[in-house]
Amino acid sequence: MSEPIPDKLSELLDAGVRVAIAEAIERHRKLGESISILKDGKIVTLTGDEIPPAKKN
Repeated sequence: MSEPIPDKLSELLDAGVRVAIAEAIERHRKLGESISILKDGKIVTLTGDEIPPAKKN
């Protein structure tokens, strides 16, 4: 039987995934590559020019 993952570890993993996704989206924007997103229950493809710049923290 495996031990449950502590909440703190799952929070770290979640944060890492969010950073990786943000970096991938920003890379697509800079290279002018399109991405597909879910908006209002529909799949929408954004061109590189339509992707908003990443927010600086």
